[in-house]
Amino acid sequence: MIVISSREFREHQKEYFEKVDNGLRVIVQRGKNKSYSISPISEDDMYFTAEMLERLKESILQVESGSVKKLSTSKQIRDLLGL
Repeated sequence: MIVISSREFREHQKEYFEKVDNGLRVIVQRGKNKSYSISPISEDDMYFTAEMLERLKESILQVESGSVKKLSTSKQIRDLLGL
């Protein structure tokens, strides 16, 4: 792990991104009390926030317990959506 200033990071971004890509943890300090960790993200990280994952888990539990409304016709779907 290395800790650098925000100025150092700005001046050498490419170098630090390469270090992160090679598995090194980079912490950027900004002022006295602010620090940021740089880490690569996967495609999944971009689409699913912690809140979204929690809502998906809740939905799965609702389906498993049977507390869902089943729609089988386009009319039922339109009625539900108010169309």
